Formats: sequence, C-alpha cells, structure tokens
Amino acid sequence: MVLPIVLLISTMMLITSAAWFETSLAAARGTTNVRDYLQAFHAADSALTLCARSVIAVAGTQSAAPPPATSGEPTQWRLAAAFEAGAVTPVAQWPGSLRPPQCLIEAWRLATRADARAYLLTSRGFGRASESQVWLQMELVIDGEKIERHWRRVAARPF
Repeated sequence: MVLPIVLLISTMMLITSAAWFETSLAAARGTTNVRDYLQAFHAADSALTLCARSVIAVAGTQSAAPPPATSGEPTQWRLAAAFEAGAVTPVAQWPGSLRPPQCLIEAWRLATRADARAYLLTSRGFGRASESQVWLQMELVIDGEKIERHWRRVAARPF
C-alpha cells in the first residue's frame, strides 16, 4: 500500500522538476535573445550617431548647394546590393558582434524646403548571430545653422 503512494509522489516530483527545467531553458533563451537585440541596437545606434556627426562636419565645410532633387524619400537602403556597396563602417569592430555596424548616407531634397539639405541615414547593427539585426534610421535636415534630427526604428529588415 505504501509503494503506490511513494511512486505517485516520485512521479509528481519528476514532473515538477521537468517543468522547472523547461522554464529555466526558456528563460535562458529569452535572456540570450534580449542580449543579442541590445547588442545589435547599441551597435546600430552608435553607427547612426557617428554617421550623423560626419555628415554634419562635412556639410559645415561644403557650400550650401542642395543635393539633386529626387522624387520622395531615398530607397537605396532597401536594396541589398546598394546597401552593401554604399554603406560605410564607422568602427572597425563592435565588441561581441558578428560584424561591425554599417551606415548608409543618402542625400535628398525636401519638396517643402528647397534651401535645406536633407540626408537619410540608415544603420544596421548585429548581435552574435546574423539573425539578430537592428535597423535604425535618422532623417537629418540642415537648414543654414539649424540642424533637425528625426529618429525612427525600422520595424522589419528590408532584405
């Protein structure tokens, strides 16, 4: 009579420990994913900041001629070949990342502000795996001495 009770208690303990093990594995995977996302986010954010600084420095030394007119917002960042060909690497390596972050700078003219120079900066940061990528963008508008920054996160990878 004692044997079935002992077996029942042993089974309940085994099931409970298996559930705790699965929960701890899921928590470890979640923690790794968050760490990879944060790694990629900070790499992309730093690349975006460095690219914005370089654009502002170059724009301050050049004449005030606006870039050629384009119809709408630049779209080269959505094409894999164009992004890889035109992207700059502001830092040689990002610690803990698979690849260094990249940044693409595209000049464009705003239809409502003909005298202003506008740039679409797109950056891509990586985590430890190629699947963990974060894409960030900034619209940088330079109108004389006034500099406007409009930041946005790209919700999905374009390619």
